[in-house]
Amino acid sequence: MTIKVLVADDHELLRDTLELYFQQSDGVDADFVGDYPSALEKMQGETEYDLVLLDYSMRGMNGLEGLKAALDVAGSNRVALMSGIAPRDVAAEALNLGAAGFVPKTLSAKSLLSAVRFMAEGERYAPIDFLMGEDQTSLANPLAEKLLSREVQVLRRLRAGMSNKEIARELGVTEPTVKLYLKSLFRKINVNNRTQAALFAQENGLF
Repeated sequence: MTIKVLVADDHELLRDTLELYFQQSDGVDADFVGDYPSALEKMQGETEYDLVLLDYSMRGMNGLEGLKAALDVAGSNRVALMSGIAPRDVAAEALNLGAAGFVPKTLSAKSLLSAVRFMAEGERYAPIDFLMGEDQTSLANPLAEKLLSREVQVLRRLRAGMSNKEIARELGVTEPTVKLYLKSLFRKINVNNRTQAALFAQENGLF
């Protein structure tokens, strides 16, 4: 059975990565939009979605207020939150408000797809280790051992859809420095661009 999914996120890289992965997966038909108003418009259109996945911090969302408004117009559409920055209490409150689930952007692509299928079938999803407060930033993955800690930090932010400028500002370095880290990172994991790097991180469960 094919499930119909709407993904709303204002990071183009993340949308491209998810779109590529969903296209490679059987039984998933996904639409993508880049802001909250577009998501609401889609939800109120003719298409019925098995799941609507909203980024917590995208343009126009306003956090949990956006979730409440989306739930009000959802009809038969199930609505879940996705975030790379929201704390545990936000995830818990989202579930209390009636969200179908909370999906950390740190999930591998395989786990994210499993979560999407799980919620689309009527279940509620939230990683127990996230809600219980276990460290989500550690990397217990041998593929990460060949990366410098700074390269890991850059890849984590690239995976979350941040631009070079945003990464530089958050890490307190210059944009050219970020580009140097990316060049080294791409060489080490044998990819050619940001989208491939983000997909690599997802598929190998690096975060």
